[in-house]
Amino acid sequence: MKRGVVLLSGGLDSTTCLAIATRRDGLEAHCLSFDYGQRHRQEIEHAATVAAALGAASHRVARMDLSEVSRSALLDRTIEVPKDREPGRIGDDLPSTYVPARNTIFLAVALGMAETLGAEAIYLGVNALDYSGYPDCRPAFVKAFADLARAACEDRAPRIESPLLYLTKAEIIRLGSSLGVDYSITHSCYDPSAEGWACGRCDACLLRSRGFAEAGVPDPTRYTLGEAGRA
Repeated sequence: MKRGVVLLSGGLDSTTCLAIATRRDGLEAHCLSFDYGQRHRQEIEHAATVAAALGAASHRVARMDLSEVSRSALLDRTIEVPKDREPGRIGDDLPSTYVPARNTIFLAVALGMAETLGAEAIYLGVNALDYSGYPDCRPAFVKAFADLARAACEDRAPRIESPLLYLTKAEIIRLGSSLGVDYSITHSCYDPSAEGWACGRCDACLLRSRGFAEAGVPDPTRYTLGEAGRA
């Protein structure tokens, strides 16, 4: 069976990518997650749950501390996570949750893993429509990294698959639902409670909640307080 490497955060988008790789494209999926010093560390546990539920062939966690070289609200609890932003304004500017060069670093590690495994593709759940405004989620970034992969690996270069790039969050949810994804086991929140409940107020929660509403799919997320959860 042909192999693919899936960057898996345990969130809605990366989980849908894993389902696409295994259930639509028929690949043997090898998942790669990162323990990079993030404040929302519950995502690592969710990624393991997702990998098992969707039948991944393996799940690996690469460990690095990006707080040594980067500054972001996702790395430093003294930096405020933006909350209660108007949904129509999300993505207009670069928020404090942006981690500089994160996707470049993650893809570089995934490229090494793909070359080692002989994988034909790397799946990346970036989205350029309903997103938080990160520059490394845009089509130009994906194309540039694909060019880099070909330069680095020549005829061994895996394809860079970003199947969600031009989909709205609602379209992503409908696609994942058609592939049997259980979104109750996913985690998207930037600032969850100690118990792992979503805040319902950060950009990720608001985009996720709106996506479920627009898709006409019940939102299984456990929220604390906030408009998203109607708590």
